[in-house]
Amino acid sequence: MSTYLVTGANRGIGLEYCRQLKKRGDHVIAVCRSTSDELKNLEVSVETDVELTSETDIAGLVERLDGQSIDVLINNAGIAESFGLDNLNIDSIRRQFEVNALAPLRLTRALVPNLKAGSKIIIMTSRMGSIEDNTSGDSYGYRMSKVALSMAGKSLSIDLKHRQIAVAILHPGLVKTRMTNFNTQGITPEESVKGLLSRIEQLNLENTGTFWHSNGEILPW
Repeated sequence: MSTYLVTGANRGIGLEYCRQLKKRGDHVIAVCRSTSDELKNLEVSVETDVELTSETDIAGLVERLDGQSIDVLINNAGIAESFGLDNLNIDSIRRQFEVNALAPLRLTRALVPNLKAGSKIIIMTSRMGSIEDNTSGDSYGYRMSKVALSMAGKSLSIDLKHRQIAVAILHPGLVKTRMTNFNTQGITPEESVKGLLSRIEQLNLENTGTFWHSNGEILPW
Protein backbone atom coordinates (compact mmCIF):
# COMPACT_ATOMS: atom_id res chain seq x y z
CA MET A 1 0.00 0.00 0.00
CA SER A 2 1.31 3.43 -1.00
CA THR A 3 0.13 6.81 0.30
CA TYR A 4 -1.10 9.32 -2.26
CA LEU A 5 -2.05 12.92 -1.51
CA VAL A 6 -4.39 14.36 -4.14
CA THR A 7 -5.44 18.02 -4.33
CA GLY A 8 -8.66 19.17 -5.98
CA ALA A 9 -10.08 15.84 -4.92
CA ASN A 10 -13.78 16.59 -4.65
CA ARG A 11 -14.68 16.30 -8.33
CA GLY A 12 -13.44 15.65 -11.85
CA ILE A 13 -9.99 14.19 -12.39
CA GLY A 14 -9.06 14.55 -8.71
CA LEU A 15 -12.08 12.55 -7.61
CA GLU A 16 -11.34 9.89 -10.21
CA TYR A 17 -7.74 9.65 -9.00
CA CYS A 18 -9.09 8.99 -5.51
CA ARG A 19 -11.61 6.45 -6.78
CA GLN A 20 -9.08 4.37 -8.73
CA LEU A 21 -6.40 4.56 -6.06
CA LYS A 22 -8.84 3.53 -3.34
CA LYS A 23 -10.11 0.65 -5.49
CA ARG A 24 -6.63 -0.79 -5.93
CA GLY A 25 -5.92 -0.58 -2.20
CA ASP A 26 -3.75 2.52 -1.81
CA HIS A 27 -4.09 4.97 1.07
CA VAL A 28 -5.52 8.27 -0.19
CA ILE A 29 -5.38 11.69 1.44
CA ALA A 30 -7.91 13.81 -0.44
CA VAL A 31 -7.37 17.56 -0.13
CA CYS A 32 -10.02 20.07 -1.18
CA ARG A 33 -11.66 23.37 -0.29
CA SER A 34 -15.01 21.64 0.18
CA THR A 35 -15.88 17.99 0.03
CA SER A 36 -18.60 16.32 -2.04
CA ASP A 37 -20.96 13.41 -1.52
CA GLU A 38 -19.02 11.40 -4.08
CA LEU A 39 -15.76 11.95 -2.21
CA LYS A 40 -17.34 11.15 1.15
CA ASN A 41 -18.67 7.87 -0.22
CA LEU A 42 -15.15 6.73 -1.15
CA GLU A 43 -14.23 6.52 2.53
CA VAL A 44 -10.75 7.96 2.03
CA SER A 45 -8.98 10.39 4.37
CA VAL A 46 -10.38 13.83 3.55
CA GLU A 47 -8.72 17.13 4.41
CA THR A 48 -11.29 19.80 3.66
CA ASP A 49 -11.39 23.61 4.03
CA VAL A 50 -7.89 23.84 2.55
CA GLU A 51 -7.37 26.90 0.34
CA LEU A 52 -4.09 26.19 -1.43
CA THR A 53 -3.39 29.87 -2.10
CA SER A 54 -3.25 30.40 1.68
CA GLU A 55 0.05 29.87 3.49
CA THR A 56 -1.96 29.52 6.72
CA ASP A 57 -4.14 26.73 5.31
CA ILE A 58 -1.12 24.91 3.93
CA ALA A 59 0.65 25.18 7.30
CA GLY A 60 -2.46 23.79 8.98
CA LEU A 61 -2.56 20.86 6.58
CA VAL A 62 1.12 20.09 7.21
CA GLU A 63 0.49 20.20 10.94
CA ARG A 64 -2.43 17.79 10.70
CA LEU A 65 -0.41 15.38 8.58
CA ASP A 66 2.06 15.29 11.48
CA GLY A 67 5.01 14.05 9.47
CA GLN A 68 3.08 11.31 7.66
CA SER A 69 5.11 9.90 4.79
CA ILE A 70 3.78 10.56 1.27
CA ASP A 71 4.75 8.29 -1.61
CA VAL A 72 3.07 10.30 -4.37
CA LEU A 73 1.99 13.94 -4.23
CA ILE A 74 -0.50 14.77 -6.98
CA ASN A 75 -0.89 18.52 -7.53
CA ASN A 76 -4.20 18.40 -9.36
CA ALA A 77 -6.21 21.43 -8.17
CA GLY A 78 -6.63 24.21 -10.70
CA ILE A 79 -9.03 26.64 -12.34
CA ALA A 80 -9.73 27.65 -15.94
CA GLU A 81 -11.05 31.08 -16.87
CA SER A 82 -11.07 31.91 -20.57
CA PHE A 83 -10.43 35.50 -21.64
CA GLY A 84 -9.10 36.59 -25.00
CA LEU A 85 -7.37 39.75 -26.15
CA ASP A 86 -10.61 41.66 -26.71
CA ASN A 87 -11.90 41.05 -23.17
CA LEU A 88 -8.60 40.69 -21.33
CA ASN A 89 -9.07 40.40 -17.57
CA ILE A 90 -5.85 41.04 -15.66
CA ASP A 91 -7.40 40.09 -12.30
CA SER A 92 -8.35 36.72 -13.77
CA ILE A 93 -4.82 36.19 -15.04
CA ARG A 94 -3.41 36.94 -11.57
CA ARG A 95 -5.95 34.59 -9.96
CA GLN A 96 -5.03 31.76 -12.32
CA PHE A 97 -1.33 32.26 -11.61
CA GLU A 98 -2.04 32.07 -7.88
CA VAL A 99 -4.13 28.89 -8.12
CA ASN A 100 -2.53 27.06 -11.05
CA ALA A 101 1.16 27.92 -10.69
CA LEU A 102 2.01 29.30 -7.26
CA ALA A 103 -0.24 27.12 -5.07
CA PRO A 104 1.24 23.78 -6.26
CA LEU A 105 4.74 25.13 -5.71
CA ARG A 106 3.84 26.36 -2.21
CA LEU A 107 2.31 23.02 -1.29
CA THR A 108 5.17 20.98 -2.71
CA ARG A 109 7.75 23.05 -0.85
CA ALA A 110 5.79 22.62 2.39
CA LEU A 111 5.51 18.84 1.95
CA VAL A 112 9.11 18.08 0.98
CA PRO A 113 9.80 16.89 4.57
CA ASN A 114 6.99 14.32 4.11
CA LEU A 115 8.64 12.91 0.99
CA LYS A 116 11.46 10.39 0.95
CA ALA A 117 13.82 8.73 -1.50
CA GLY A 118 11.59 7.05 -4.07
CA SER A 119 8.67 9.45 -3.59
CA LYS A 120 7.11 11.07 -6.66
CA ILE A 121 5.61 14.47 -7.37
CA ILE A 122 2.95 14.89 -10.05
CA ILE A 123 2.31 18.28 -11.64
CA MET A 124 -1.03 18.31 -13.44
CA THR A 125 -0.55 20.86 -16.19
CA SER A 126 -2.11 21.14 -19.65
CA ARG A 127 -1.20 20.91 -23.31
CA MET A 128 -2.54 24.46 -23.46
CA GLY A 129 0.64 25.38 -21.60
CA SER A 130 2.80 24.19 -24.49
CA ILE A 131 4.30 27.15 -26.37
CA GLU A 132 5.15 25.10 -29.44
CA ASP A 133 1.71 23.48 -29.55
CA ASN A 134 -0.20 26.78 -29.31
CA THR A 135 -1.87 27.17 -32.69
CA SER A 136 -5.13 28.83 -31.59
CA GLY A 137 -4.13 31.61 -29.17
CA ASP A 138 -6.67 33.00 -26.66
CA SER A 139 -7.08 31.86 -23.02
CA TYR A 140 -4.21 34.07 -21.86
CA GLY A 141 -4.45 33.48 -18.13
CA TYR A 142 -4.88 29.72 -18.36
CA ARG A 143 -2.13 29.23 -20.93
CA MET A 144 0.32 31.52 -19.14
CA SER A 145 -0.29 29.98 -15.73
CA LYS A 146 0.18 26.45 -17.08
CA VAL A 147 3.47 27.41 -18.75
CA ALA A 148 4.63 28.72 -15.37
CA LEU A 149 3.44 25.55 -13.64
CA SER A 150 5.31 23.34 -16.10
CA MET A 151 8.48 25.37 -15.54
CA ALA A 152 8.07 24.93 -11.78
CA GLY A 153 7.75 21.19 -12.31
CA LYS A 154 10.88 21.09 -14.45
CA SER A 155 12.89 22.99 -11.84
CA LEU A 156 11.57 20.73 -9.08
CA SER A 157 12.73 17.70 -11.07
CA ILE A 158 16.26 19.11 -11.04
CA ASP A 159 16.30 20.43 -7.48
CA LEU A 160 14.90 17.25 -5.93
CA LYS A 161 16.81 14.68 -7.97
CA HIS A 162 19.59 14.49 -5.38
CA ARG A 163 16.91 13.50 -2.85
CA GLN A 164 15.87 10.73 -5.26
CA ILE A 165 12.43 12.28 -5.75
CA ALA A 166 11.10 12.17 -9.33
CA VAL A 167 8.71 14.65 -10.90
CA ALA A 168 6.26 14.15 -13.79
CA ILE A 169 4.55 17.00 -15.63
CA LEU A 170 1.28 15.55 -16.93
CA HIS A 171 -1.48 16.57 -19.33
CA PRO A 172 -4.69 14.60 -18.71
CA GLY A 173 -5.98 14.91 -22.27
CA LEU A 174 -9.24 16.62 -23.18
CA VAL A 175 -11.50 15.21 -20.49
CA LYS A 176 -15.27 15.42 -20.03
CA THR A 177 -15.37 17.36 -16.75
CA ARG A 178 -17.00 20.51 -15.49
CA MET A 179 -13.81 22.44 -16.28
CA THR A 180 -14.24 21.64 -20.00
CA ASN A 181 -18.03 22.04 -19.89
CA PHE A 182 -18.20 18.27 -20.39
CA ASN A 183 -16.82 18.60 -23.90
CA THR A 184 -18.33 15.83 -26.01
CA GLN A 185 -15.02 15.36 -27.84
CA GLY A 186 -13.27 14.52 -24.59
CA ILE A 187 -12.37 11.23 -22.99
CA THR A 188 -13.88 10.09 -19.71
CA PRO A 189 -12.17 10.82 -16.39
CA GLU A 190 -11.83 7.05 -15.96
CA GLU A 191 -9.84 6.70 -19.18
CA SER A 192 -7.71 9.74 -18.42
CA VAL A 193 -6.76 8.67 -14.91
CA LYS A 194 -6.01 5.14 -16.04
CA GLY A 195 -3.42 6.61 -18.41
CA LEU A 196 -2.13 9.07 -15.81
CA LEU A 197 -1.55 6.29 -13.30
CA SER A 198 0.41 4.39 -15.94
CA ARG A 199 2.62 7.45 -16.42
CA ILE A 200 3.15 7.66 -12.66
CA GLU A 201 4.20 4.02 -12.57
CA GLN A 202 6.59 4.72 -15.45
CA LEU A 203 8.17 7.73 -13.71
CA ASN A 204 11.70 7.31 -12.37
CA LEU A 205 14.87 9.35 -11.85
CA GLU A 206 15.97 8.77 -15.44
CA ASN A 207 12.87 10.33 -16.99
CA THR A 208 12.11 12.85 -14.23
CA GLY A 209 10.96 16.21 -15.58
CA THR A 210 9.21 14.73 -18.63
CA PHE A 211 6.10 16.49 -20.03
CA TRP A 212 3.71 13.63 -20.82
CA HIS A 213 0.23 13.25 -22.27
CA SER A 214 -1.83 10.71 -20.31
CA ASN A 215 -1.61 8.43 -23.37
CA GLY A 216 2.19 8.28 -23.07
CA GLU A 217 3.05 10.82 -25.78
CA ILE A 218 5.91 13.18 -24.85
CA LEU A 219 4.65 16.71 -25.45
CA PRO A 220 6.62 19.70 -26.76
CA TRP A 221 7.44 22.57 -24.44
